[in-house]
Amino acid sequence: MAAGENKTTQTQEDVDAFLAGVEQAERREDGRTLAALMARLSGEPPRLWGPSIIGFGRYHYRYDSGREGESCRIGFSPRKAELVLYLAGLDDADFAPLGTHRRGKGCLYVKRLSGIDMAVLEGLIAKSLAHMDEAYPR
Repeated sequence: MAAGENKTTQTQEDVDAFLAGVEQAERREDGRTLAALMARLSGEPPRLWGPSIIGFGRYHYRYDSGREGESCRIGFSPRKAELVLYLAGLDDADFAPLGTHRRGKGCLYVKRLSGIDMAVLEGLIAKSLAHMDEAYPR
């Protein structure tokens, strides 16, 4: 891979096979639940991005530095320690009613879906998609 190329690009790998290979049963089922929820809200089928991110839709970005590429509009990864959701355009107050979680830049980390309010999560995903549609029209 050349310097400056994105490491996380859309692949043709099978999402169902990837999820079936998730070792922890609860994480595997949470992954299936998230895949169905994100597909319903985005209207896009799940696609594997890189080795472990399940993404929905795509957008093209270009930084002031000139670097550009493509990424998924929303996505998640069922990591061993926790679920990582990739969402953008959300405010601190949006997360208050969610339940047990932690955050990083553009990332939401949850141990299990049973520990959060799924209606709140659905609202967060919908708001992130609306932000992406405004920032990066289809």
